[in-house]
Amino acid sequence: MKYFSFSSLNICRHFKAGHTLFGSPAVYQLKPKKEKIGTITRMTLGEKDLNKTNRTILLVGETGTGKSTLINALVNYTMGVKWEDDVWFQIVEDEKRSQSQSQTSDVIVYEIFCFEGKTLPYSLTIIDTPGYGDTRGTKQDVIVSQKLFDLFCSEDGVHEINAVGLVLKATENRLSDRLRYIFDSVLSLFGKDMEKNIVALLTHSDGRTPKNALKALGAANIKCARNEKNQPVPFLFDNCQHEDRTEDTEELKHSDKITINGMSQFTDFLEKTACPNLETTVDVLTEQIRLTTSIQNLRDRVELIELKQRERQQTQEVLLETLEKETEELQKAKDQWLEESFQHVVRLEQIALNADSLSTLVQLDFLIEKMKEKGDTEKVQKLEEMKSRVDDGSPGSVAVQTNSSLKRSNEVGGQHD
Repeated sequence: MKYFSFSSLNICRHFKAGHTLFGSPAVYQLKPKKEKIGTITRMTLGEKDLNKTNRTILLVGETGTGKSTLINALVNYTMGVKWEDDVWFQIVEDEKRSQSQSQTSDVIVYEIFCFEGKTLPYSLTIIDTPGYGDTRGTKQDVIVSQKLFDLFCSEDGVHEINAVGLVLKATENRLSDRLRYIFDSVLSLFGKDMEKNIVALLTHSDGRTPKNALKALGAANIKCARNEKNQPVPFLFDNCQHEDRTEDTEELKHSDKITINGMSQFTDFLEKTACPNLETTVDVLTEQIRLTTSIQNLRDRVELIELKQRERQQTQEVLLETLEKETEELQKAKDQWLEESFQHVVRLEQIALNADSLSTLVQLDFLIEKMKEKGDTEKVQKLEEMKSRVDDGSPGSVAVQTNSSLKRSNEVGGQHD
């Protein structure tokens, strides 16, 4: 295995780095080997030596926090780039291209090999999740989680996570809802044994204790490693190494010292901190995927059941409306026939010589009963007056009574037979 002494020329030639900006510092765009591992994009600088130790970092943060610049800074630190070299290497593609890439690749793995012993005793793997918490919504976050699961389970994927870096500005005094959502979403992928490996990587730092940012993390109850004061463990960076040094040189030197100090502390943390077993994380991801599938199945079934319930309710309402309409029409027909019969009785009373004849009066009881059901008291009274004339002893009354007696006699005779 060949290792390189630091020389910008050698690095540029070997990795085919393109000169993107002349000046101080000279900026080069590295061209690592790019390949797809399933749905994951892998960017590899150098060749992996299985006999060498590796450390892996998962970075989480929203756009604008300086995550891309931090990745570039980690690469430069690993390569041994110093201030006096007056060069700067970039592995993250430029902003426009990286935004376009994040729409298709939601997980990017950067592998930095061949520089073991230059600054670090190990090679470095950096996992970036640019697709997490973007404008495509929670469904896209499920896809990112699935891709991380694939990465952790793949034979040639990542099987260790030494640190999860929560990237935010040192000047933050509260976590935005979006940033908190991103942190919560990613941290929920890991088991409880990962908590001591989760740290705050604070960018845009002036080197002083970031009280506001630490307070914001505490207020949001973010699970992470804590120091003896029970505060989140922070590492400070002020990534200005790529900025033009022809002006404000002393300020930029100070910023570089802050970043180098932060890099030294962070990489020392990576070397000394025990690495949790990713089996728990895989178990968590598996259960989350199962839960998501179960909830989706439940949602589909509930939606189907509710659709059927609405259809039944609509059918019931239509049937009820139809029945009510039919009942109303039947009642109207009944009332119409009842009114017609009443008018016949009234007409007979007006024109018949003997209005109280038996043929008329035998129907009065039925008409009176139905008029009472209808609630037409005026017509009930009229009919009862007509009936009372028979009950007062008219021949019609006698005939009715005689008929009734004969009917009862016949019924009794039938029983004896």
